[in-house]
Amino acid sequence: MKQMIKKALTLLSVYYAYMVEYRSELILWVLSGSLPIILMGVWIQAAQGGQFGFAPMDFARYFFAVFLVRQMTVVWVIYEFEKEVVEGKLSPRLLQPLDPGWHHLANHVGERFARMPFVIMLIILFFVLYPQALWLPSLTNLILFSLAAILAFILRFAIQYTFAMFAFWTERAIAIENFWFLFYLFLSGMIAPLDVFPENVRNIVLFTPFPYMIDFPARILVGLPVDLTRGFLSIVGWIVVCYALNRFLWRAGLKRYSGMGA
Repeated sequence: MKQMIKKALTLLSVYYAYMVEYRSELILWVLSGSLPIILMGVWIQAAQGGQFGFAPMDFARYFFAVFLVRQMTVVWVIYEFEKEVVEGKLSPRLLQPLDPGWHHLANHVGERFARMPFVIMLIILFFVLYPQALWLPSLTNLILFSLAAILAFILRFAIQYTFAMFAFWTERAIAIENFWFLFYLFLSGMIAPLDVFPENVRNIVLFTPFPYMIDFPARILVGLPVDLTRGFLSIVGWIVVCYALNRFLWRAGLKRYSGMGA
């Protein structure tokens, strides 16, 4: 256990230091995740007509929560892994007594800590511009939100890392992620809360992993009604499914890797 903790801390410190070297780029990454703040203004105006179940400040708080979730769950592992496979750079990683996935995971976690100061500045700016949206979530909601956001990140990472395994068969595994992202964009709650969807569509979407990566943790933070048991079980269930599929594709893909110039 001590060796595992030591390895984990070493990986995190290395990748945190690596990410801190690119502060300017980090600012752009943080700003690129501010789409929910832009959409917030649109939905606040739409709520003025009273046609939705949300009040204007409900939309403001919801999209603020979506912004936080997005900052915590952004993933880019497929882009790095595809490059490693296509260019043969995966070979040195295979010589190490550590699954390459742990390097990518540590890289993502280290980046979360590196971007935190910029996120805090944007949070302060948000409440300066929208002081009426300021609220204090309960301690229970904060704990549940943190847990849901961490699990949402693991699920997002597991899904994209599983798609990355197709780089063993095609040089454009990113195309799969781009196609998946269209559904993720519209069905995760990033564009609009699931409450504004037709009920039959919403019931179908709840059987997919999409709403549990953004809408579910965001609703917890804001204090909106949510089925906690179903939400957490769904996230864990999808993580298990993705992990099993990932390991299967990993073992099958390694048998083909030597044929790609490795």
